[in-house]
Amino acid sequence: MTNNKITQLFGVQYPIVQAGMVWASGWRLASAVSKAGALGLLGSGSMRPEVLREHIQKCQQATDKPFGVNVPMLYPDIQELMDIIVKLGVKIVFTSAGNPKTWTSYLKEKGITVVHVVSSVKFALKAQEAGVDAVVVEGFEAGGHNGRDETTTFTLIPAVREPIEVPIIAAGGIASGRSMLAAMVLGADGVQVGSRFVASHEASSHPLFKQKVVEASEGDTHLTLKELAPVRLLKNKFYDDVQRAYAKGTNKEQLQSLLGRGRAKRGMFEGDMEEGELEIGQVSALIHDILPASEIVASMMSEFAQLKSELTGL
Repeated sequence: MTNNKITQLFGVQYPIVQAGMVWASGWRLASAVSKAGALGLLGSGSMRPEVLREHIQKCQQATDKPFGVNVPMLYPDIQELMDIIVKLGVKIVFTSAGNPKTWTSYLKEKGITVVHVVSSVKFALKAQEAGVDAVVVEGFEAGGHNGRDETTTFTLIPAVREPIEVPIIAAGGIASGRSMLAAMVLGADGVQVGSRFVASHEASSHPLFKQKVVEASEGDTHLTLKELAPVRLLKNKFYDDVQRAYAKGTNKEQLQSLLGRGRAKRGMFEGDMEEGELEIGQVSALIHDILPASEIVASMMSEFAQLKSELTGL
């Protein structure tokens, strides 16, 4: 992997990025992934500024390997978050849920590597125009908030590869060395993995949520709430309430009232498996155990290398 564009860009051993997920990606997970040779990300979307500061400092104490921060740009205190990131010397930032032009130049002027998450060719081109160093192309198989067009990962990768010159990191439905190899054959330079790392010992998500993930079967997740912000959810009582609301002809305001505040924290962090919002990807149906993050990285790379050898004869 010494010639790989992603390992060179981030200074890591393997072209695997652990997604910066709300309520799952704290300093324990990010540092464990980074120490294992991949790139760990802190998920600032569920962190107040002072909490992000603490997680960055603890991650810096836990490892001298590269790590980054994922910043959803719709965050109300984003200026304060960015100030903390710059002041504490974070060198890698992944931005999402917003216009890449807003922060890319500012961050790059500070010597920070910038990656933006996109769900379409149009947004990938805008990100490249804004000057990002790489893009994450995320298909709608992915968990959490998602693209409205429902373009699958394996359609999106080659579609973005054609017009884009910057490195591509594929995301959505990737949890194994097999899917990693497939993504890279289609044109990705590396992969971003979310759901698989939710089911890790170091993830800060609630144990009940982790267990729910490994128990999930095909068809247990669904992309919904498009009127607000599309999100892929595990089916539970809250999901059923949303579906009943749709059946009655609900409007955007009524959906917002039903969602309320803190629903994701209630589910993924506090462990309410019935009333909480449980964000996870379709690939949860292929996740059957909760493992240390280091084992997840090692297993993916071992399978990737074996299958690549079998296919190429090298």
